[in-house]
Amino acid sequence: MKSTVRALSALALSALAMTLLAADVLTDEQIRERVVQESIAAYSGNCPCPFNVDRAGRQCGGRSAWSRAGGYSPICYTREVSDEQVSAYRKRHGL
Repeated sequence: MKSTVRALSALALSALAMTLLAADVLTDEQIRERVVQESIAAYSGNCPCPFNVDRAGRQCGGRSAWSRAGGYSPICYTREVSDEQVSAYRKRHGL
């Protein structure tokens, strides 16, 4: 009986550990989303991307930093995040 309880306890602990490890693993798409969020958050103005809204509540569109040549170029879309940037994010965050 005791050995069965110990075996079940060990199995339960192993399952919990695997679940916790799996929760820490991010997909490439999740990392791309985080890179976009960090890029937008790093922008000091209020119109980093076309889909953002200004203080008056209007969509930024062509007035966004992303839409204008030169100057600051935030990453606004996950399709802009390269595989190299995903790899660098993983290294920076120990993933």
